[in-house]
Amino acid sequence: MKELLEIIAKSLVEHPDEVEVTEKESGKTLVLELKVAASDMGKVIGKQGRIAKAIRSVVKAAATREDKKVVVDIVQ
Repeated sequence: MKELLEIIAKSLVEHPDEVEVTEKESGKTLVLELKVAASDMGKVIGKQGRIAKAIRSVVKAAATREDKKVVVDIVQ
């Protein structure tokens, strides 16, 4: 899941070298924290959060195959 989120985020931003994904696992829940450059934050979130919702949907769909619950947090 971490690699998938990194690939998606790096394709959206202007500074792909500053994309950082950390994962924390507790039971069946996997928390992925996405950090990007401050100037790229709007590109990852999108208007009214549409891109962020799409990213979360894709990652959750991929996690369903592994029978896990994934939470994607976008942090500064």
